[in-house]
Amino acid sequence: MTHVTEAELPPYERIPSSQSRALAAAIRLGIRPFSGRVKGGPAGIRLWRTLLGAGSHCLRADPRVRVEPFSDPCVDVPRIRRPVRGEWLRPPGGEAGRGVVLYLHGGAYAICSPRTHRVITTRLAMETGMPVLVPRYRQAPEHPFPAAFEDALDAYRLLLARGIPAERITLVGDSSGGHLAAALTGEACRTDLPTPGKVVLFSPWIDLTGELATTSAMLRRDPFIVPAVATRFGRLYVGTGDWNDPRLSILSCASAELPPFLIQVGGIEVLRDEAERFAEVLAEAGADYELQVWPGQMHVFQMFNGLIPEAGEAMREAARFIRRDADHGSVPEAA
Repeated sequence: MTHVTEAELPPYERIPSSQSRALAAAIRLGIRPFSGRVKGGPAGIRLWRTLLGAGSHCLRADPRVRVEPFSDPCVDVPRIRRPVRGEWLRPPGGEAGRGVVLYLHGGAYAICSPRTHRVITTRLAMETGMPVLVPRYRQAPEHPFPAAFEDALDAYRLLLARGIPAERITLVGDSSGGHLAAALTGEACRTDLPTPGKVVLFSPWIDLTGELATTSAMLRRDPFIVPAVATRFGRLYVGTGDWNDPRLSILSCASAELPPFLIQVGGIEVLRDEAERFAEVLAEAGADYELQVWPGQMHVFQMFNGLIPEAGEAMREAARFIRRDADHGSVPEAA
């Protein structure tokens, strides 16, 4: 039998680094005890928005990427009813002709913003050489479902209206943004909307009811996510909506003609079971997908791509997937 060394294994099958183990321990001891006390009230959410906004400054975004505030009134696009706002991340020499990334940030549908995720989005822009659009979607509890979904859908429609072919658009989302990206893809498959070329999900939050996360917590101790808190945020977002709505219940709403998916999830996070179950749904639908379970990694570990080696490797893996076939053909520079 041929012996395979650690260096010869794919990066998502290697033993966790000492840096990632230390980071997970620090977050388990320093953040998890406080996150478990979040009640989902307005005061608590405002506090977390402030803390995470301030904390994002500690994670250094790539200074080579140009950040452009973005607001398009969309008056010439009949199906878009409100302005699309957010920011463009443009790498040096980046060409929209190779493709565009539409990034949907996480934050339990209630916290975070394009600003908090620049450490991921600027790295993604540099690794792919493509511009990245990050919409600022409305959040719960002020704006429950379907507000965030509608805003993400409008951002996608705007790219199409500005001349970007759907096959040159890659949807990327982390955590709740992963749910949003998967829901948007399913909506495109169910309607006359063109389907995106690829989809990348970082630690996607697939089951908003919290049932799978609660069960998973019996098997592994997530350094960050408390299932009860995730359940509260899920209820905040769904509000009075129908839990069986296909834009919410994406595990039970498999679609035909899905684009290729790449799913990355940490091996010790409670959302691992959700990612694996969603991969089963994709398999049952006959979709092209790749599931990477990174041993020892926690929720959206890609956020720490300047601190732990696995995060940098994961970003390169995602960029490899996004760049696949990107050099064939071209699109207008409308973006």
